[in-house]
Amino acid sequence: MSTAAAAKSQNSPHTPRLATPSDLGANAVKDISGALNALLADTFALYLKTKNFHWHVSGPHFRDYHLLLDEQSEQIFAMTDVLAERARKIGGNTLRSIGDIARHQRLADNDAEYVDPQDMLAELREDNQRLVAAMRETHDVCDEHGDVATTSQLEVYIDETERRVWFLYEASRRGSPTGQ
Repeated sequence: MSTAAAAKSQNSPHTPRLATPSDLGANAVKDISGALNALLADTFALYLKTKNFHWHVSGPHFRDYHLLLDEQSEQIFAMTDVLAERARKIGGNTLRSIGDIARHQRLADNDAEYVDPQDMLAELREDNQRLVAAMRETHDVCDEHGDVATTSQLEVYIDETERRVWFLYEASRRGSPTGQ
């Protein structure tokens, strides 16, 4: 086989070398790994945004916010390997590059030179809420195909993400009962 043919074969979505055996069936693998890759892209985007805000937070609550965002970014990053490996375990492929992440992510980046700390917390809270919704959708896809291992892992991540939403909400409250 020529080098070009070998490269084409290795980049094919159905590369035999990467076809991990699974009892889920081809459609299930396609649906689940597609949903996991979109979720993985959003997770990477949220990780980087959380780290960005961690690096650039300022003001009177600097230490508290800095530590909170560092803790949250570590938790988010820990999800990435599990999500990617889950797609591979069932016989699918996963993301390969920053460009691949950008093509799949649904959460918006924030490239602003300065973001007010309260706006950082609000944006991260909203993004985490969107991530919970995406996890629930992925859970439904996995449940539909009988993939209990992925649904189980997603349930843990939904709980962790809801906790991040709660912490971001409480950290951003200004003393009134409504948080405004």
